[in-house]
Amino acid sequence: MRTSRIRLAAGAAVLALALTACSGGDGDSSDGGASADSGGGIRVAVTDPVKLIPGRQDIAFDFAMSVWSSLTWADDEGALSYVAAESVESDDATTWTIVLKDGWTFHDGTPVTAQSYVDAWNAVAYGPNAFENTGQLANIVGYADLNPTEGEPTTTEMSGLQVVDDTTFTVTLTGPDGQFPMQLSQAQTAFYPMPESAYDDFDAYNTHPVGNGPFEVQGDYAENEELTVTAYEDYQGPEPTVDSITFVPYTDTTTAYTDVQAGNVDVAGVPVARQTQAAADFGDRLYSFEAAGISYLGLPLWDARYSDVRVRQAISMAIDRETINDVIYGGLFTPATALTPAVEPGTPVGICGELCAFDPDAAKALLDEAGGFDGTIDIFYPGGSGMDELYTAIANQLRQNLGVDAVATPSTDWAEFAEKRTAGSISGPFFSRWGALYPSQQNTLRAFYVDGGGCPNCIPYYEPEVASLIAAADAETDADAAAEAYGAVQERIIADFPAPPLFFETYSYVVSDRVAELPTSAVGNPTYTAVVLAEGA
Repeated sequence: MRTSRIRLAAGAAVLALALTACSGGDGDSSDGGASADSGGGIRVAVTDPVKLIPGRQDIAFDFAMSVWSSLTWADDEGALSYVAAESVESDDATTWTIVLKDGWTFHDGTPVTAQSYVDAWNAVAYGPNAFENTGQLANIVGYADLNPTEGEPTTTEMSGLQVVDDTTFTVTLTGPDGQFPMQLSQAQTAFYPMPESAYDDFDAYNTHPVGNGPFEVQGDYAENEELTVTAYEDYQGPEPTVDSITFVPYTDTTTAYTDVQAGNVDVAGVPVARQTQAAADFGDRLYSFEAAGISYLGLPLWDARYSDVRVRQAISMAIDRETINDVIYGGLFTPATALTPAVEPGTPVGICGELCAFDPDAAKALLDEAGGFDGTIDIFYPGGSGMDELYTAIANQLRQNLGVDAVATPSTDWAEFAEKRTAGSISGPFFSRWGALYPSQQNTLRAFYVDGGGCPNCIPYYEPEVASLIAAADAETDADAAAEAYGAVQERIIADFPAPPLFFETYSYVVSDRVAELPTSAVGNPTYTAVVLAEGA
């Protein structure tokens, strides 16, 4: 993954922040702020998370990766190392043996054991608990028993999990999966452990989460109030570079941005309204991280007007991604040339070929060949998310280059968009994106092209042959062989071209002058446990 400081007018759209909670810091050094060598506190601007339990959280990734430690860790180059695990090994890529490092404790002082992981994974997988991240565990044998299609489950434990001893347990998957160790890395929070006390009352645990990570929670969580975590003195992993992180909730990202300028917070995501001026405002204090996110223009394949592949190809070729990137994203994003982000190892960049290249004449000819288009292309997207310019531009280009009626229509809010998309009651193209939770083509391909893959706004294209090809690629344990196999998956999908990929994404942040270096992770969000503070901060 490439990390850069943007000196051109640039910024990340809110849609690119679905994986990350925005961040911030405090210009007041009264909390013990000091140089990187002696630690210090930072304040992080976030959207109020509401859900903090790792199996439930959906926007509290930064919090989760501070309070818990994952079994493995993928760095900003996608290289895998061990954190809480001593090893993750398998002879057949189906049954995996996980050995934990000894001596780890939860913040309540109780030991972290193999049973801690097995109990936590079973609780997240148990259907009646309705944990949002349950799908991350779906390939473990016995998951289906905890989530029957009808009625209540008759067991509370997955048969694919077995405790061997205090530091060893085995995981049996439904099929071979060479990417399993990568799935255990930082952003797959369903794989985090929980202490025994968590199961007494999940609501109470959400109010005061207890993890196994570098920071422990001080006080109780309350909606729309600051929450501080401090370095856990008995942590067995890499020592954090700061003493505390205060997560500060904001309802308006522009306010968080201006608070960084004022020195009230240390890090914030760049809102759409500040994209074109962020470089001028912050100079070298603007960070842009190449991320494992990709956006598509989803197409309503349930509508017969989009059933002809030539119509879908014409729509793609009528979109001038380069101009949109320059005008709206300030050159920050990269026009997509494949079906998975370029940072995911082995992504066959350029595989989309002419279908992702702007060619209005060829696009119009294809549409004419398909018999034209009847009615209006009505693009539907989440209102209030700063995406008006993007979808208005796409509608204008389709109208100008294809000679069709095209409009962009926002929903009232995210909830309305999600409801209509899930119900399939959309009659036109729609917002569709995925930010991968670990740096592998597997995660993006599964999300978009496997039914139940975890992306409710993705494309309704679920071909059995594609699912089989993905499973075959999953079974590869050699990195080069896996990359080639996932490339074959992309070739098969492109033959049907279900929807146009739009952009490889970057996530952008601005920092106060207290921050000397903002490091990133494999998925593009900052690693706050490794922030380097400026001398004298």
